[in-house]
Amino acid sequence: MNHTSEANMKKISVANLDKLLDDFSQIEKVEYATLQNVIKGLRQTIENQCNLRDENERLKNNTRLLEEKLKAHEQEYKNQIDKLVTEIKNKEEEYKLELTKVHCDMSRKFELKEEEHKEKLEKKELTILDLTRQLRTLDKEKQNEIIKLQIEKLQHLQEEKNKEIEILRNTIRDLEQRLSSGPDSLLKRRRF
Repeated sequence: MNHTSEANMKKISVANLDKLLDDFSQIEKVEYATLQNVIKGLRQTIENQCNLRDENERLKNNTRLLEEKLKAHEQEYKNQIDKLVTEIKNKEEEYKLELTKVHCDMSRKFELKEEEHKEKLEKKELTILDLTRQLRTLDKEKQNEIIKLQIEKLQHLQEEKNKEIEILRNTIRDLEQRLSSGPDSLLKRRRF
């Protein structure tokens, strides 16, 4: 019995041991699976971390490149603005010079026109003076001619008057002679 019971005990012990090993194996499998999942999760997390680090590095590099491009664009924009400002200043200077030149040209032309106008005016004034002198001369000549004509007329009248006076004197003399020569001279004289 002892032997059988010992054998039974051994069987039970072996069975228990097998069960225990099976249980342990089951637990180990579960823990192994859990550990595998944890390890897998950790690997995934590490991989994600590495990927994030790489992405972060890539983003940093992209940001740095974009900042450098932005600075380059800003510098280019600033250079273009400086260039445009310089061009505008140069154009303003050119415009001012052109305006000054045009103003000087206009002033010179105006002065020349003014001088020309002045000369024409002086010539016209001289012409007017000359014409006035000629007119005065003509007036004097006409007046002299009129006076001469009047004098001639007066002389003619004077001559006619003198002739008439002469005729009258002759007539008076005639009459006086007739009167003095005839008998009735007194009577004729009274009637006369």
